Amino acid sequence: MPKPTLTGEPQSPEDAAAQEALSERGPLPQHVAIIMDGNGRWAKEQGRPRAAGHREGVRSVRDITETCAQLGIPHLTLYTFSTENWERPNWEVNALMNLLVKTVREERERLLENGVRLRTLGDTSELPSACRRELEEAADATASNERLTLSLALSYSGRSDLVGAAREVVRRARAGELAPEDVDDTLLSGLLSTGALPDPDLLIRTGGEKRLSNFLLWEMAYAEMRFTERYWPAFRRAQLYEAVHDFQDRDRRFGRVASGEEASPGEPAPLEEATPA
Repeated sequence: MPKPTLTGEPQSPEDAAAQEALSERGPLPQHVAIIMDGNGRWAKEQGRPRAAGHREGVRSVRDITETCAQLGIPHLTLYTFSTENWERPNWEVNALMNLLVKTVREERERLLENGVRLRTLGDTSELPSACRRELEEAADATASNERLTLSLALSYSGRSDLVGAAREVVRRARAGELAPEDVDDTLLSGLLSTGALPDPDLLIRTGGEKRLSNFLLWEMAYAEMRFTERYWPAFRRAQLYEAVHDFQDRDRRFGRVASGEEASPGEPAPLEEATPA
């Protein structure tokens, strides 16, 4: 299989037609978030070591990043390494960190050429120094790119992110910089590591599990969710097209009554305010 690279054009006329059909069919998600699950199970089914699953997963990252850029989806966030992942065997953690360094180094020029900005979420201070250095250099080099923002959640915990925001609210309140009535969802959102990003409108999780696993807990309030049995190394652009197609079929009500739906005559009337005695 040829190594997929970021390019400005679809892979084939059929691919171009699929992208055009999606663009004409309805609104595209503006922020896709993906829980990339199933690398190890994919490798086991293939009779290969777990590290091979992680390497093949990188190919999916390349293909999905390329496809989002081509479709005009401006934000892609990938759950790359959670705080819980530090509990994995040392050899696997080391292999993942080495793969991260290698991948970021190899992809930097492609990101630059294709207008992709790289940023990170999470407590990256926990990462090895070589990882931090490569990520910081790539983030600095791509900071002015505007075609697609690719955010990697690394050593990330949604709960820890919320705790950090709460601590900052307390600090500001104690310093007299913040009154209780100033605290609202906009303030809290801005204090999270995702503060510069719009909330995801489409979450995809591969690998068959149906849970958030501590990922973007605040930000997922109104995200449409798609769970697939397919393992991450086998998830490519065709599966992304299916997910976007499904997203376009959703009626996104945000708690409101569906468009065109009215209260039936048999429903009780709204309560009237009591007249003061």
